Parts: sequence; C-alpha cells; structure tokens
Amino acid sequence: MQTPVADFVKEYAEKKGVRFHMPGHKGKEFLGCEPFDITEIAGADALYEADGIIAESERNATRLFGTGGTFFSTEGSSQCIRAMLFLAVRSWRGEGRPYVVAARNAHKAFLYAAALLDFDIVWLFPEETHSLCSCRISPEQLEEVLKGQKQPPAAVYVTSPDYLGGRLAVGELAEVCHRNGTILAVDNAHGAYLHFLEQPQHPMDLGADLCCDSAHKTLPVLTGGAYLHIGKLAPETFGADAKQALVLFGSTSPSYLTLASLDLCNAYLADGYAGKLAETVQQLERVCRTLRENGWETEETDPLKLTLLLPEKENGSSLARRLGSAGVECEYADAQYIVFMATPENDSADYGRLVQALGVNHSPYLQREKMRPVQCAGRCTVREAFFAPHEKIVVERAVGRICGAPLVSCPPAIPVVVPGEVIDRNAVAILKYYNNDTVEVLK
Repeated sequence: MQTPVADFVKEYAEKKGVRFHMPGHKGKEFLGCEPFDITEIAGADALYEADGIIAESERNATRLFGTGGTFFSTEGSSQCIRAMLFLAVRSWRGEGRPYVVAARNAHKAFLYAAALLDFDIVWLFPEETHSLCSCRISPEQLEEVLKGQKQPPAAVYVTSPDYLGGRLAVGELAEVCHRNGTILAVDNAHGAYLHFLEQPQHPMDLGADLCCDSAHKTLPVLTGGAYLHIGKLAPETFGADAKQALVLFGSTSPSYLTLASLDLCNAYLADGYAGKLAETVQQLERVCRTLRENGWETEETDPLKLTLLLPEKENGSSLARRLGSAGVECEYADAQYIVFMATPENDSADYGRLVQALGVNHSPYLQREKMRPVQCAGRCTVREAFFAPHEKIVVERAVGRICGAPLVSCPPAIPVVVPGEVIDRNAVAILKYYNNDTVEVLK
C-alpha cells in the first residue's frame, strides 16, 4: 500500500533545502525527528482541507477499515469524540434542547463536548458494578430508556472496550438505536485493532454509525494519532461535515510526524497485520493460563488486554511499583485491578519478564464487593456548571454543593459526580474511597 504522506516528508528531509517556513527548528536535530517535522508547505496538503496526499492516505484507511469514511486526527480520540457529538447534535431534528443518551463511563472529552455544544444528557447506569471503570449496559436496558423518551435523542453514546477491557454488545445496541430512530456513537479508543481479528469485531463492523479509535493506543502510531470513522449507512451529512467537525475542535497546526505515522500504519495494517495480531492473541491466552496456574485470577477482556484481579493482600499501586522496579510497566492499577496492554510489538521475552516479575500469588481472593454508582440530582446543565465560578474545597465539606468539574477515578470511568449535579453523602464516601481529597464546586 502507498504511503504518500510519509514518502513526501522523507523526500523533503532528504533534499536538505533551506527552510524559511515554520517550524522554528528549521529541520535541525534537537530530538532527532526535526527533519521530518514540517508544516503545510507546497505539496504537503492540509489536514482539514485535504485534497492531496492526506486525502489519499485517508482513502487508504477507509478501505482498510471498510467504513463509509475514515478521517485522521492528530489530537487523539478526544478531538474525535467532540467531532462525533457535533455531527450528531447538528443533524438532530427534534424539538427543544438536543440531548444524548450516554453510558455513564464517558471520557472527560464527552463532558467537555456537552459544555461546548450545550446538549442535555440522559445517563445510562449499570445496575451494579465491581469497578467505576466498568459500565455494563444491556440492549434491553437501552430499549426501555429510549421507549421512555418523548422523542429520539441525537445519539446514543457508549464506551467499548472500557479501561478494564470489558466490551458491550455493540451490534445489538446498534439495532436498538436504529429501531428507535437514533444513531449509535462508540468511543472505541482502546479497540482500533478489532477490525483485523479473524472475526472482525470493530464497532463499524457491528453497525455503529460513528466511532473513534485512538490509533496510538494499540497500533504503531505516534501519540495523538486517531481515527474518526463514519458508518456506511450513517446520514450522508456525517461524511460531508466530518472535516468541519474536526477542525472546530482541533489545532490549525496538526503534527506531520503524527500524520506520517498514521500514513505508515496503513501499510503496516495491509502487510500481514491480521496474522501478527492472531499470534499475539494466542500468546496472551497462553500467558493468562500460566498466570492462573501461578495463582492469579484474570478478568474477561478484549483480546489485547490482560487484566488481573488483585488478591486480598495485594495493592495495585504497590504491585505496579514492584513491577516497575523489575522493568515492567503496567497500563493502569487501582485497589482492585491491574491492567496490561499488549500489541504485536511485544515479543515473547516481554511476556516472560511479565510472568517472572509477577511471580506466584499465594494470597487468597475474597468475594468482590459490588457497588452501585451514585445517581446525584441535577441542578443545572453541564455547560452552566463549567462556565460558572468555581472554588476548591475538601471533600468532607462538599455535601449539598454543586459539582463544577468531572470527578472520576480515571478516564474513561463512571464519574462519581458530573458537573451540575449535587454532591450527596454517598458521593462523598466514594470520592474518599478513591482518594479524592478535594473537589471543585460552584461558588
């Protein structure tokens, strides 16, 4: 597969011409990557008005993912989340204020979009959960909520996979959405690779209308590289307005280093990636078996995650530090879980070091405590709360105050309280459990 962006950048660097243009390093090496770091010079195309090499590369990505349109972001899924919601809200034809039905474990970018676009939110809470990182939503639950609305929402928004690797029944959720006159938007930040499994499981394969992938999380792409995907059966305006939606929330100086890495990733995906991915999935399955034999409990996750439940006498932070001293860094750790993310770029030696560093677990496992996420009463909109004057206070004094900033244990997680909601005693208890000492509230 052709790599027009990467080829252009490389050829320009090799010419060693005189650069009387941005950036200010002029191609001189400070970190070492500067010769390939350019701006929108002649022939380089422009991300948000692409009709040259960037447009060609995006068409290649569209074919690889089998979508109605795939567009590049150099500012991560955060930019794409805002763009998805802009497209959904802009196309809504209901009466009154637009609203979105959303699973509660939404990334902070979703709340920032609500503040900027000023839409209301109907939250979907799990009936119970073992972790604020998980928000299991069933098709039956979504059907019931949509049937109870006076008019269809601008979109239904869910996160799958979640931070622990849990996945939703995206195909069934999409059917429910379409049956009830709305669209499904999926934050698939952790699942860019899912299309390339032996049985494709990407949200675009399962019927979602809008989707974002953080390419850099699971593919060999520089940090910030992401995709905005448009479904083949999505409203035509989504594809036509995608660039306008992205530029509204993006810098006018996108990184060409990141664009070149997204471009090179096209060739990587086209050249035997599915086979490499299958081998990695099998390797992780073998690691899981070994760890279970060594006394560890593993969670059911998406194929490229390894999530361990922590035993009674183990703490995630201390375990992460112990692993770090052995040269092994995890993705995430809390009081209950530790998460590792793998890709085909991890080799057998990496897995051997992980197994060795974890060692044998001799501590017993206790029954996991289930928690019900707090459902605090709303007092004002997310936008009103964000733009109102705030003050920071200690958690113990927050009962009865209106939340001014998102309170989550990690993104994407179930926010303990959302801006505009009144903090109650139950919320304070969970905040203290997750070591939140202070909160921002409205003055």
